[in-house]
Formats: sequence, structure tokens, C-alpha cells
Amino acid sequence: MSPDRPPPTKDPAGATASGGTAVPFDALSIAPIEPRHRAEIEAILRATGVFREDEVVVALEVLDAYFAHPGQDYTTLGAFTPGGDLLGYVCYGPTPCTLGTWDLYWIAVAPAAQNLGVGTRLLQEVERRLVRVHARLVIIETSSLPHYAPTRAFYLRRGYAEVARVPDFYSEGDDRVIFAKRPTASGEHDHGNMAGDPSQESRHRR
Repeated sequence: MSPDRPPPTKDPAGATASGGTAVPFDALSIAPIEPRHRAEIEAILRATGVFREDEVVVALEVLDAYFAHPGQDYTTLGAFTPGGDLLGYVCYGPTPCTLGTWDLYWIAVAPAAQNLGVGTRLLQEVERRLVRVHARLVIIETSSLPHYAPTRAFYLRRGYAEVARVPDFYSEGDDRVIFAKRPTASGEHDHGNMAGDPSQESRHRR
């Protein structure tokens, strides 16, 4: 969660539209991100307050690669309110030189919509789609820094296991933490523990 903007007090099973109205969890729609959403995604990334400038630049480069060749290396989805407000996005794609392994590269939620189920909804949709293409494994990488602790806990609650850690990967004292999960159809409609959705997510693998 962004330290300078705590989430509003709302029903934890809903998200918050720009007008301050609670949106029920099931009312959120998931749809492909379009080029017109680029500025909104950049604003969300910066608003979280956790990404370095070079990380924001990489996230936008990945987004532009998706716009140039949708579905080739990356798929990018957004979570929208019924009124069309973008609350968060996720980017994932097949891992090169593997059979059935996929990486979740980025997931970010607007500060006003954090801890309200948006991250859960996005992750559910990714897993649902990956089950349909017979994915074997989902890999997520993130930081070991203290302010990423809610993110790591979120993945553990969603059934991901920490399978590896590379000391000092991102910088001195900042390990690369690798999570993995085998997607299954049984979790497609499980809302899980929506409290504690992450405000930010894993850094792009280069």
C-alpha cells in the first residue's frame, strides 16, 4: 500500500470508483488494456509510491510492446468499474524457452482501490485464462524489501509458494523472491482473502 494515501474505509468486498462510490467485487469487469489507458497506468504506477523511476520506465516499455504485438509476448488486462474507471492492471506472458510456464510480470492497483479485492480479481482472471491454455506453472518474482511484505503475504494466501531467493539481486540487501503455483480450475471462482491485496507487484524480468 502506498504509505502516503491509505485506502478509504469501504466494504472489503468492493472497490472504490473515482467518485467515491463502493463497487461490489463481482461488479468489476476485466478487459484488455488499450493504448488510451497508457497514461492512467503510468499514473497508477507512480501513485503507489514504491517503484523507482527506472522501474516505471520498464513497465511502460512492456506495455508498449504489448500494444505493438498484443498477445505475442505479453497480455495486459485492466480492472474496471461499471463506469469505466481503471482501478488496476496486470501483465503476464509465456516464459521463453519453456513448455507451459508463464510469468506474471506486473500487477498494480490504484491507491484508492487497494485492499478492496482488485488485485485478487486480476490474479483470478489470469489464472482462469491460464487454465484454459493448459499452463503448467505460474512464476511471480518480487522484492524482499520490507514494504513488499504485504505483496509476498498476498501471494502466499493465493496459494503461491516461495521456491527460490537470489540474495542482493535488485540491489544490496534487496533479494529477488520467486513464487510459483500450478494453476487449477478449482480456484476460478474463489474470492479468497481479498483483504491485503498488494499495492504493487513484481518487477519485470530482464
